[in-house]
Amino acid sequence: MAGSMRRSGTAERIGLFVDGANLYHTTRALGFEIDFARMLDYFRGGTYLVRAFYYTALVETEDYSPLRPLTDWLAYNGWQVVTKPAKQQTDPSGRPRLKGNMDVELAVDMLELAPQLDHVVLFSGDGDFRRLVEAVQRMGVRVTVVSSTRAQPPMIADELRRQADNFLELADLGPDIARRQRPGSTPAAATTAPAPRPGRATPADPYGDVEVPEPEA
Repeated sequence: MAGSMRRSGTAERIGLFVDGANLYHTTRALGFEIDFARMLDYFRGGTYLVRAFYYTALVETEDYSPLRPLTDWLAYNGWQVVTKPAKQQTDPSGRPRLKGNMDVELAVDMLELAPQLDHVVLFSGDGDFRRLVEAVQRMGVRVTVVSSTRAQPPMIADELRRQADNFLELADLGPDIARRQRPGSTPAAATTAPAPRPGRATPADPYGDVEVPEPEA
């Protein structure tokens, strides 16, 4: 990563912006889980990581959200977590659907932080971000989009990929940022509440069987 994210004479200032639901669906289609500690280490290599944001809608069940172990872990381990409650709506067939669009929150944060950045890395394939990417580019910031064309179906909107300065295939990053599983080991339970200042292990598959808002393309 150091070779591709360095400006002349000094480390490049980068910001990570992760669309949580979109990333979850993409990695699930690719068959691996993200280790968010490894992700931070990867993007810190040879760069100055100004801020790392993670955006997700929380599915609240009474006073508990199945995503809370992950968001708590991220908040203790170098991530700026931005959340809001998911809303349940009914589709035309009468089936309940969860809605939790975080586009506005992500766009506001990216535009506010852009003057302090040289490079934005956006983990999303949502085509709605194309205009945001264009606006940030006009501020002199390079934008890399991380998603997948290899997932079935492909998770990256063509207009977003065309607008970005660089496109990184998430499947190619897997060996560097995927969760490592020891042979014969059992993933940590996602519903276990983290203690203050937890260890480096990212909670495994925190979404579990919870319905996650579908990503937009």
